[in-house]
Order: sequence, then C-alpha cells, then structure tokens
Amino acid sequence: MKRIASLCAALLLCTSACAEKEKAGAADAKVDPFWRNATVYFMLPDRFVNGNPDNDLAYGRGGDADQLRGFHGGDLQGVIDKLNEGYFDQLGVDALWMSPVYEQIHGATDEGTGRTYAYHGYWPKDWTGVDQNFGSEALLAELIETAHSRGIRVLLDVIVNHTGPVTGQDSLWPAEWSRADSVCDWSGFAGTVSCMLVDNLPDIRTESDAPVALPPQLVNKWKAEGRLDQEQAELDAFFERTGYPRAPKYYLVKWATDWVREYGVDGFRVDTVKHVEPEVWRALKQEASLALADWKKRNPDKKLDDRDFFMVGEVYGYGITGGRDYDFGDRQVDFFDYGFDSLINFDIAARAKEEGMESIFSRYSQMLHGGALDGVGVLNYLTSHDDMNSFDRERQRAREAALKLMLAPGAAQIYYGDELARPLTAPGAQGDAQLRSPMNWADLEKAETRELLALWQKLGQFRQAHPAVGAGVHKKLADKPYTFARTLDGEQSVLVAVDVEPGKKSVPVRGVFADGTELQDYYSGQRITVRNGEVRIDSQHDLVLLAPAKEKG
Repeated sequence: MKRIASLCAALLLCTSACAEKEKAGAADAKVDPFWRNATVYFMLPDRFVNGNPDNDLAYGRGGDADQLRGFHGGDLQGVIDKLNEGYFDQLGVDALWMSPVYEQIHGATDEGTGRTYAYHGYWPKDWTGVDQNFGSEALLAELIETAHSRGIRVLLDVIVNHTGPVTGQDSLWPAEWSRADSVCDWSGFAGTVSCMLVDNLPDIRTESDAPVALPPQLVNKWKAEGRLDQEQAELDAFFERTGYPRAPKYYLVKWATDWVREYGVDGFRVDTVKHVEPEVWRALKQEASLALADWKKRNPDKKLDDRDFFMVGEVYGYGITGGRDYDFGDRQVDFFDYGFDSLINFDIAARAKEEGMESIFSRYSQMLHGGALDGVGVLNYLTSHDDMNSFDRERQRAREAALKLMLAPGAAQIYYGDELARPLTAPGAQGDAQLRSPMNWADLEKAETRELLALWQKLGQFRQAHPAVGAGVHKKLADKPYTFARTLDGEQSVLVAVDVEPGKKSVPVRGVFADGTELQDYYSGQRITVRNGEVRIDSQHDLVLLAPAKEKG
C-alpha cells in the first residue's frame, strides 16, 4: 500500500498455523449478538453526497456515460460530512458498508446496457490505493476514525473474484493471473467458480497455487508513482511470514488485509463469494483477524473494543430457509465453515412481498435459535444495488418495509435511501443502474419523507439500544394488535405492538415484564409502569416499542 505500518507486531502475534488452530477450537462459538442484531448502512459513495466537486472526474474520465452509468461526484468527504452531522447516529447505525473504494479501471465499457464507468466500485484496477474519484487514503483514514469516534464500525467491500473489464485505458492482466475465455454456465461448482461472471470481466485464477510475478501493469504503475520498492518489500515480508506461495489469491489476501492493518477496518463484506474456492475465504479471514489484532495492539486509544474481525458474505441467491449449505448442484458448501460470521439473506426480499410479519419472524427465529443456523449471523435486506427483484421498487409500501426489515430477527441492511423512499426505478436507465440513483436529499423538504425518516430513526435507535430485537428469540403474544416479544439469553427482553389504536391504549405484557417494572416506549418516549400485567399508554402513534427504562440521570 502507499502507506502501511510495520508488520513487526503481526509477526509476534501468531503464526498462520496458530491462528488456524484457534479457529478450529472456536468453530462452534456463537457469533457476537452485536453482529447478529447490527444495523448496517450500505451506500455507493458516488451516489451519496458530493463533498468535494474537485474530484468528480479523475484519471481523464468523461461525462459521456449513459444514464446513471457514470460518476456523479459522491465521495468519502461526503460520507465524513454526514458522519459529522450525526445522520447515522440518528438512524441507529452500527456499521457503515461502502461499495469498494480502491482504484477502479479508468476507461468505460460500451457493452451490455450502455457506456459505463466504474462508479460502483466493482471493477478494480489496483487494490492498494483509493480511487481519486472517491478521495484519498488520508480521507479513508479520517472517515474510519470519525466513524469510530461515534461508535460506528466500518466494513470494506472486498473483491477477489475478478479484475475490472478491459478498455482502451485498461489492459488485460497476464494469462497466469486471469482468464478471459470462458463465461460461467452455472453447471455445478466448476461452472460457477472457474469462469467469468459475464463477458469481459476477467476471472482471477484463484484455484491456482502456482507462483506468479506481479502483473506488469502494476509494476509500471507503482514505478511511476515511486512506490514499487516499498510494495515489493511488503510482499516479500508477507510471503515469508505466511509461507503462502506467490499465487494470485494470496496477493489479493495481502492487499485486502493491508487496509485492516493500516486503518483498523472492522470487517469485510465479501463480494461474489460463491464464485471463489471457499478455502480462499478461510485464508482471508485468518489474515484479516491477525491484521485487526495488530492494529488494536498498536492503537489502544483508538479501538472501540476487543471484538474480533467480522466477515459477511454475498452468496448470491442464498436464503436463510435453506439452512447453512449453498447447493451448487454437484457440491454443497457451508460458507460459515470458511470464515464467514454472517451471510446476506436473499430470502426476505421476495418473502416480504407475499407474507406478513409473523410468518417471516417466527420462521427466521426458529432457524436462528435451535435450528440449522443456530448462533450464526444473517444480514437481511429488502432493497440493494443489484437485486432487480428488490422489495417495493415503486416505494408504495415504505412504512411496511421499515417494519419488516428493522423488526425481523437477524441483522438489518439499510440500502441508502430506504429511509427516504429513494426511487428504485429510473425511466431511461438500463439494468441495475435503475437501483442506483443519487440520494434524494431534496425530498426531505416533504413532510411525508420526514415522517418516514423519523420512523426509521426510532426503529434503528430501538434496535441499537436492545440487541434482543435482532438477536433474541421471537415469541408472538397476540394477533390484534400484532404483539410479540424478543428475549436474548433468557434475560434481556423487548416487546413490540404494531397497528395499535392511536390515543389511550393498554398493552398486555404479562409473561414478559413483571408488575412494578418501569418501561419506556421508545416510540412515544413515555415511561410507564407495569400494573396488573399491562401498561397504559396515551399517544397518537400506532406503534409501541417497549423495553426496560434506563435509570434517570
């Protein structure tokens, strides 16, 4: 990387064999309730806030892309500005996940759905530096430190499967590094892994253990930037310490985990997981864990706590109701056994269109507590950057989306603009670009948008204050109004009532909270005491969020 701390501490922490032994001993340990309940905010930095108009078009990129397929100016400075405003605090966000911010291909492609630049971050050119359209390494460091100062963790998006497309400005990597002659046909494991996802998206040969030299593109680039000797010295130290062969996958593991060791990144969201041999992910988690431990040892005054490194994977199409394994047809893989603490749950977006809350909540709770997924994490979402079947793309069910996502068992992923009903359809835009419009900040001038944002904020703050919401065991208490409880480790409990009558109301809490318990309704802000197995609330709201009241003062 352009700037990296000494690896000496890492050398003393643990050898690769030691780390693997520790992993094996903790294979049955449950994922931290924090991550099983966390609210994760996902954004494409280019579409969020333009904090610095001076970097809108770097590397000679043009403004000639098709609709929503070029850079729009959003950057790391914009994210920092929103952190400083307290926007994420008010939403109850526990972690920020940004699409990849490292350097992207410079040119554009004219294939498929139109002329497209790498605004989305998934077409890497150099894994060792921040793309100038997004900012700089110094700005990323500032962003992470700012987030940490507010108790918010940062997840970086990691790509190991592919390089960016070939363009007039971006050449194909050597054949020993990548393949560009076969597109996946999804026929079993090999037809999903040892192939390109789509035409002109060169596939890294992650199956190979054969040593390879650095691609000449990177050698020439780093030489011109004056950092070739440093990068080569770091690679020498990495391969000497780990004993890994100089195969493509291990270069990428090194480059990905440098960001952790240098900046204290808390976790990874891993892209295209099922398109890479699962053993690679185990190595990535192992090295990232060592790197975070090293960073925390060197930065005791900056670390949030002693939580381990966290890794969530995108196994496209994986759903919680299918159990732990992903079925390739000729092979089943349990990615939780390969370093992942959590997987993105593709089940809920489709299920939410047809099913009510209780159907979803009870099924998920059974899977996560005593079922096939007992103790692991899942990350629920209803909308995303690449799911054309996202829930309610017309934004006609915005309140329902907030309730189903933020109250579902498991962690919750807010896609930027969910909280403002940002449009997910864009006339004239093609393909997944429709899902990636700029953040609709101007809509906050509308009363209905502010009201929706307030709902998301209250649900987010309730989740953040009470891990039982996402990590606890679900129990339905009543159908009308729909009332349920969540209990974590048999101790911490919350109770939620949905679609209650505005005005004066009584909510039964018997069996959850004892008489005399002082509770707080996190929606209206009222403090009430349990009497005769119920609480009486006078508010104009149709939602009640109950938990033990915090001590005054």
